[in-house]
Amino acid sequence: MTDAIRPLLLELLTEELPPKALRRLGEAFAEAIRLSLDANGLLAPDCRMQPYATPRRLAVHLSAVRAQAPDQHYAEKLMPVKVGLDGEGRPTPALIKKLAAKGLDTIDVAALARESDGKQEYLVARGTAPGASLAAGLKQALDAAIDGLPIPKVMSYQLADGVTTVKFVRPAHGLVALFGADVVDIAALGLSAGRGTLGHRFMSPAPIALRDADSYVDQLAESGRVIASFDARRADIAAQLQAHAERLGATLGDDPEVPALLDEVTALVEHPTVYIGEFEPRFLEVPQECLILTMRLNQKYFPLFAPGTGKLTHRFLIVSNMHVADPANIVEGNQRVVRPRLADAQFFFETDRKTPLAARVEQLGTIVYHNKLGTQLQRVERVRAVARGVAQALGADPRAADRAALLAKADLGTQMVGEFPELQGIMGAYYAQADGEGADVVLALRDQYRNRLDTAVDAAALTAAVLFIAERAETLVGIWSIGLAPTGERDPYGLRRAALGVISAFEQLAAGGWLQPSENGPLTLEGLLRLAADSFGPGQIADNVLAEVQAFVYERYRNQLAAEFERNAVDAVIALSPPLHQVAPRVRAVTAFGALPEAASLAAANKRVGNLLKKTEGEIGAVQAERLFEPAERALAQTIATLSPRAQSQFEAGDFAGSLSTLAQAREPVDAFFADVMVMADDPAVRANRLALLAELHGLMNKVADISRLAQ
Repeated sequence: MTDAIRPLLLELLTEELPPKALRRLGEAFAEAIRLSLDANGLLAPDCRMQPYATPRRLAVHLSAVRAQAPDQHYAEKLMPVKVGLDGEGRPTPALIKKLAAKGLDTIDVAALARESDGKQEYLVARGTAPGASLAAGLKQALDAAIDGLPIPKVMSYQLADGVTTVKFVRPAHGLVALFGADVVDIAALGLSAGRGTLGHRFMSPAPIALRDADSYVDQLAESGRVIASFDARRADIAAQLQAHAERLGATLGDDPEVPALLDEVTALVEHPTVYIGEFEPRFLEVPQECLILTMRLNQKYFPLFAPGTGKLTHRFLIVSNMHVADPANIVEGNQRVVRPRLADAQFFFETDRKTPLAARVEQLGTIVYHNKLGTQLQRVERVRAVARGVAQALGADPRAADRAALLAKADLGTQMVGEFPELQGIMGAYYAQADGEGADVVLALRDQYRNRLDTAVDAAALTAAVLFIAERAETLVGIWSIGLAPTGERDPYGLRRAALGVISAFEQLAAGGWLQPSENGPLTLEGLLRLAADSFGPGQIADNVLAEVQAFVYERYRNQLAAEFERNAVDAVIALSPPLHQVAPRVRAVTAFGALPEAASLAAANKRVGNLLKKTEGEIGAVQAERLFEPAERALAQTIATLSPRAQSQFEAGDFAGSLSTLAQAREPVDAFFADVMVMADDPAVRANRLALLAELHGLMNKVADISRLAQ
């Protein structure tokens, strides 16, 4: 290792790594190595890192690494002089022990510096320590990377000696550590570093001797038939998939499962080659979601869709780990494997359709929802009650809402959902449609498991929105009532998701005109939660549960809006717990108000008024005009009288921005009042009258939001 700076390659060759975690593992492994080497001063300033990850290896290439880190100057504050030295200047046992613990036991005590901190003198060891060697630093880095991999469970396995047990995510079989062309002498997991690695399991069975750190990618590709980079392999697969789809006049679809599947297959292959498969068109009579799910979930195939319509075609793409001149056997083998799965889906669908969905409701009484909350049938009855109440509040058809709630969980007893739980709701919608249920009921069943509503609710989707919001309200109140509120990162029943779903429903009901910003609304969050509580029967849900759930929903909304708006504007609105459908419009209004030049002064004054009113004992009466003696307090009273009707009218019309803009005109009279008037006057009657005037101002200013929250 004569060169001071060279590239470094580190590779762990393993058995097949968990595919869904491979990208994360590769990045974490590489970053841990980089951070540790950098902390030891072994990386040059212009060093670049490149992680590599394939199904059987984790590796990292660092472009500029030092053979020896620069010497490090140190200054170690030890202890007070009077503690470290005795009366004759000799080291005390305490100092000797401290020096040994710091690895400074060879230092000459007489060479220790003395420095004062202003109170007493301390002994300080100063010197220069030799920088870490690459071998020592790389060993430390590798150990840290192995210990810190983000895997919840690691494997324990015995080494060849039959005695030693090591732990890693999968058994490791090879270790490469190359500094330029030289092997770095390190060991880990019972392996000693060398330059030998393996290529593709089938297309390159012979070992590969790497020439140097920089030849890694090329040698693996040429001799090993392996694309080492996860990102390069993913891009290659994506290009092949797109080319085949375009040649067939089809698309891969645009749902989120496509990139997720692309990540997974990238982690399953080292030399990707895409082939075209197909199945009998008769299977297309089965709902396409069933076929798509079985192809993606079980076989890792990419279904192809007709452009424009998005309908499934009878062709699919296979990402193989083998490149062969004649892929007929590979294609035929994959088609032979997928055909029985599609046949099963067809059988399940046809068998399920023989029993009407409504006839399956009774069997929900045998399926436990939660041992403290009863069966799925009991839950269905609760959701029905909530749905009827929500429908009546919104002017929807209570019978349609009740029917949708009755059938919502009936597909849990079907063979298709038993095989593919991910199709809950979707299959219910297909079966309901086949049974002749109304279009609004079918849509409600299909949309019930969505995470959120993201389009304005129109008349056709109103029943779906009713079921969506009723189910989440029942979940929030029921699960919370048995002590399963989310804690930390744990939320096994998805209450955070349910709360965000309720929020989205109120937003989209408002967007569709079912809830008006000018009204508290026919449906409120408090009223919704009360409907849910009543569905459990009298006295089963404590009042504190409703208050806690309501606060929980507002807190979710606060966090959601804080990602888009200034936190203080969001806090100002949430502090009043306004009707849920008014929260976002009010936040936008407060944001606009905050940009006005008058906002800062009025927010500060509002905060001051609030503090004064909090200290007031007893009730605050009405303002008596004859007790307004100072010109500034009379001017403020006149301003309130002038602005109040207009601001109130705008507020009641839902023009929150207009209401706040009107109130901004009170800035000068408010500033003059606090400059010229002594609120806490000696005369109790005058003091009470001025507090009453401020109470009027406070009430007027804080209708839209708690404006004091805008004060810096």
